[in-house]
Amino acid sequence: MFRFFENLVDPYCDYPREDVPPRKLTPFMLRYAKPFTRVFWIAGLLSVVVAAVEIGLIQATGWIVDALTGDPAAVWEAHGTVMIALAVFILVLRPVIQGLDVLLLNNAILPNFGTLIRFRAHGHVMRQSVGWFESDFAGRIANRIMQTPPAAGEAVFQIFDALTYALAYVVGAVILMGQADARLAIPLVLWLIAYGALMRWTVRRVGPASKRASDARSAVTGRVVDAYTNIHSVKMFAHTNGEMEHAREAIEHARRTFQAEMRIYTIMDVGLVFLNGVLIVGVVGWAIALWMTGQASVGVVAVAAALTLRLNAMTGWIMWALTSFFQQLGVVAEGMETIAQPIDLVDAPDARPLRLAEGRIEIDNVSHHYGRGMGGLDRVSLAVAPGEKVGLVGRSGAGKSTLVKLLLRFYDVEDGAIRIDGQDLRDVTQDSLRAQIGMVQQDSSLLHRSVRDNIRYGRPGASEAEIVAAARQAEAHEFIGDLEDSLGRRGYDAHVGERGVKLSGGQRQRITLARVILKDAPILLLDEATSALDSEVEAAIQETLYGMMEGKTVIAIAHRLSTIAHMDRIVVLDEGRIVEEGSHEDLLARGGLYARFWARQSGGFLGEAAE
Repeated sequence: MFRFFENLVDPYCDYPREDVPPRKLTPFMLRYAKPFTRVFWIAGLLSVVVAAVEIGLIQATGWIVDALTGDPAAVWEAHGTVMIALAVFILVLRPVIQGLDVLLLNNAILPNFGTLIRFRAHGHVMRQSVGWFESDFAGRIANRIMQTPPAAGEAVFQIFDALTYALAYVVGAVILMGQADARLAIPLVLWLIAYGALMRWTVRRVGPASKRASDARSAVTGRVVDAYTNIHSVKMFAHTNGEMEHAREAIEHARRTFQAEMRIYTIMDVGLVFLNGVLIVGVVGWAIALWMTGQASVGVVAVAAALTLRLNAMTGWIMWALTSFFQQLGVVAEGMETIAQPIDLVDAPDARPLRLAEGRIEIDNVSHHYGRGMGGLDRVSLAVAPGEKVGLVGRSGAGKSTLVKLLLRFYDVEDGAIRIDGQDLRDVTQDSLRAQIGMVQQDSSLLHRSVRDNIRYGRPGASEAEIVAAARQAEAHEFIGDLEDSLGRRGYDAHVGERGVKLSGGQRQRITLARVILKDAPILLLDEATSALDSEVEAAIQETLYGMMEGKTVIAIAHRLSTIAHMDRIVVLDEGRIVEEGSHEDLLARGGLYARFWARQSGGFLGEAAE
């Protein structure tokens, strides 16, 4: 039975990917709710039925009170069958109706709706560009992905568990009072007007207050995660106290926003207690007055008392449900600031897979300044022949890494074009482009998974033998065999920690190299590929790198000029432009910027302060 309801909606069903999702709350929620349309209608109908059953039981209570005024035997003879039927309904049918309602809410809607939103939101965020991620905290993005689905699920839950039920119940209560004595509906309607005013006052303030509190909590998460992610720097510079103060500012702001939110609830609670007192005295008092003048039966008084006491118990719950509904919508609205942002770098509508025949790279008058009008690249043109090995040299900020990011299409060029085998990168799919490029970065971060999974990331279908062979080529197999994590997993099964923190820089770099070796892409980009290695290991790796380069088109960035001295050509960038290019010997003979870099090297590295 549980499995039937749990499988009514598939949270992973196919759906159209949108580059520009709805930015308003209602269309945003309706888009996610589409697979649940049928289930939502049934849940709403059952909620109304459950409320009608509760009103009917109160009406039956008044009928029973009036029926019990005669001789017991006569009462049983006249009403026994109805009473038995009522008992059967209460014992059998009522639990079935209530059970179906709860099964739909708890088993069909809540788990699947949140899962659907989280999966689709994560998919949308994963399609964002590298530049988009560089503009925000990873912790804040993750926090919004995690907190938005349960908030949306709770909002939907409140609609059917409380709001639909409460609306049907209140309408039924007014009708029931009108049937018992029309005059008793007057104080109930007046109370409803005052209750609605209090609800409106609360709702108008809770939504914005909740969003401010949610924003503040996300800021706390961002600062805390930032400190944890950079814990080595925090400890190295003895900035624990500074980070505590940095976090305290955000935590205090979160406390104050939460205090402001809670003040609203306190005012609401006090006002509600007063209004409920007016309800009880008004309705029950009037019913008693009518009974004393012979205008109402004892049953009417019983119905009035039961109904007002039930409403008294419900009103707080309804108000909390409604404020919770708008509070959760506030959280969803805050999450939308991340998960409803348009994709800023997309494939063209007619984009095709890259057809790589030779590996020729053409950079044609490319400019890119990250939208700032300065930095990056300025009118750079460069042609790399198939199989050619080109080294990039320049001071920090000269544009080397920008060029590599543009080749991977992490950003689109602002002017000019980049082509591979004659195909503009903007006209091919991003995945097919990156599938043809192997990249070893200076920051050799790894996934918090096993060594095997990290190496296999280069080619998911690789066999165990191929993984081990790649690790041997990267001089990593020996140290991998000695690895053991905190759970006792050894060797290739050992997990490396977040971003590979459990490994040394050299070990991370060698696993990254193994991953790229396994990928075996025809175009190779190297960004300080051996920067984290000691001299002995680097000497061994250099031979592996030259083997990797064989038959590939290569662009390599290096500050250690000796690592690129044997390249076919060296290109020198300065302030975003190419100022020199040629072989190592030609550039030394020219006596220009490269020659000064070479002369000023310290320990084999490029002197960044060279003039």
